[in-house]
Amino acid sequence: MEFDVAILGGGSAGYAAASSAQSQGASVAIVDPGPLGGLCILRGCMPTKTILRSSDIISLMHRAKEFGLLPVTAGADLAAINDRKNKLIGEFADYRIEQLKDSRFTLIEEKAEFISPNEVRVGTKTLKAKSFIISTGSVIADYPIPGLIETGFVTSDDVLTMRKAPESIIVLGAGAVAVELAQFFLRIGTQVTLLQRSNHILSQGDEDLARPVENRFREEGMNLFTGTKIIKAERENNHSVIYFEHEGKEKRVEAESILQALGRKPNIEGLNLQAAGVTTEKGRVKVDPQMRTNQKHIFAVGDVNGIHEVVHIAIQQGEAAGYNTVHPESAKEVDNRLKASVVFTDPAVASVGLSERECKAANIDYLVASHPFSDHGKSMCLGETHGHVKILCDPV
Repeated sequence: MEFDVAILGGGSAGYAAASSAQSQGASVAIVDPGPLGGLCILRGCMPTKTILRSSDIISLMHRAKEFGLLPVTAGADLAAINDRKNKLIGEFADYRIEQLKDSRFTLIEEKAEFISPNEVRVGTKTLKAKSFIISTGSVIADYPIPGLIETGFVTSDDVLTMRKAPESIIVLGAGAVAVELAQFFLRIGTQVTLLQRSNHILSQGDEDLARPVENRFREEGMNLFTGTKIIKAERENNHSVIYFEHEGKEKRVEAESILQALGRKPNIEGLNLQAAGVTTEKGRVKVDPQMRTNQKHIFAVGDVNGIHEVVHIAIQQGEAAGYNTVHPESAKEVDNRLKASVVFTDPAVASVGLSERECKAANIDYLVASHPFSDHGKSMCLGETHGHVKILCDPV
């Protein structure tokens, strides 16, 4: 088998890359062992936003009296919430599978492994291509917490298949997935304790964006600890227990379950990148602004390059890489300064462009202005006064 372009992975980035390359006249193969659909549709953006809608609604129902409505008694049925999610995700996945199986592409449902810079093994066959685009996504990362494996834990994948919510849960981590699911469980009636190593949640962003979310979490009843160091996990009296340091003291918290939400890592295991001569850095496939690796005919897009794990960025990277396989003379570049992201907590945290933290790290001068929602008319009318809007600009 020989193609102009071979795409390894058929998620959002891979499909975007395939469409882009094919539209420029390339013959394209998509290699994906399945299940087809990609992280965003199957276990990421779409399913989590679906279940968060349920917890947002139940939160508003609990606030009925605040808005002049008769109080209501609202309870959550996690099985029904996930059933609704499964129906929607099934429809989204079917549509993506239909796209992948389109006659414009050759879909090969096998795992790919490089055997040289220009060849991959797919099942029992060898596939050759002029260019390769790696878009294998990410997987849940393992973290060496003493006793955690023996104690047992669930991940975000497991949450999406749960039929009954635990009475209590300890959430390890405070990135986007961790905080979204922590608030989800809190609002459907689970007692939640969240442990974060940094001095604020969402530690990749500016601190002043995280504080309103922390305040809301605590108001809603979450036990939130920042600036912690996890010591160990144990199983005691049929409960999961985490021992940790906080403010110079050793503390202990127990719950029915532990949610390990400490992050994800690029999915490169089994690709045999050494055979392709592709360089990695801290487990990520290193790329330039054109999405090329050190092997100029091999590209990497989406979570696997670790630049910014957000689906619309992955799509942008895929589109650029697909185009660049055909038009190296007029190659497109991805400007990472323009990245945008949203964390779907309540209040949500949205950002576009560079943060204050990034400006300071790069010695970029800037001016900043902000205005609190507690002094904003529409926010006050809606009863949503947590947080603020902030704008950075060039001082020139």
